[in-house]
Amino acid sequence: MPIDYYLNIAASGLLAGLVYGLAALGLSVIFGVVRVVNFAHGEMMVAGMYGAVLLAGYAGLDPLLSAPIVAALLFVCGWGLQRGLVNRFVERPEHMQFILLLGIATILVNGMLMLFGPDSRNVMVPYGFDTLEIGPMLLDAVRVRAGVAAIGIAVALFAFFRFTRTGKAIRACADNPLGARVVGLNLDGLYALTFGIGAAVVGAAGALMTLLVDARPQLAPEYTLLSFIIVIVGGLGSLPGALLGGVLIGVSETLAGFLLSPSLKSLFSYGVLILVLLLRPQGLLGKRS
Repeated sequence: MPIDYYLNIAASGLLAGLVYGLAALGLSVIFGVVRVVNFAHGEMMVAGMYGAVLLAGYAGLDPLLSAPIVAALLFVCGWGLQRGLVNRFVERPEHMQFILLLGIATILVNGMLMLFGPDSRNVMVPYGFDTLEIGPMLLDAVRVRAGVAAIGIAVALFAFFRFTRTGKAIRACADNPLGARVVGLNLDGLYALTFGIGAAVVGAAGALMTLLVDARPQLAPEYTLLSFIIVIVGGLGSLPGALLGGVLIGVSETLAGFLLSPSLKSLFSYGVLILVLLLRPQGLLGKRS
């Protein structure tokens, strides 16, 4: 097969991987600051997908335009969830946090099953069958737009943590919670804000994901597990690592699906995970403890 064929496959996987990485960013943000593993992550992402489906059906909004609305709604839900429930478990043993968030995940996925049923829901966009010619590559317009939007959201998130006072305060909480409390920072409020930001990011990723796949509740556990794989490959708590891990997983899954068999996609994801754990246990961009 010509080299152009492989370039198209790799580019397609890279664009999908950017959306995967954006979803994993939400998980990495929450864990990196609050030190709580969000086991309801995939359920939040699927909720974002259904939000985009509803906005497309009732308001005719493109998922690219509905992503900020979905993100805002998920931010409010995430903020309230942290303030009302999760914050009470931050200092408790990890198994109690696991049970709490697993219960939240179960409620969310069964609620979506009750509201929307098990059938797939999709979003039709005018450019759904368009292609863009970039050099020797022919790329799906939906993947290009979703990938570019994912990059834009990720850059905005990086800039927020890097340059704003609130972002610097959140980073201080992540680096030294006791020191942050001593200098007068409101840890509970910043934790709630961080959880809301993580939920907003994964909600936006869910809205973008509707351009690539149909929404259905059964995807939630799959996306939770996929996000875990990505953040471990990239490095727990590393935001650039989450984006890099998403790209690697997206490219590996796409290559495996096209060149071997679609059923082997997950096998390659786990293969990348095992390889990284063997060669660099802290992740590609993670720091040694």
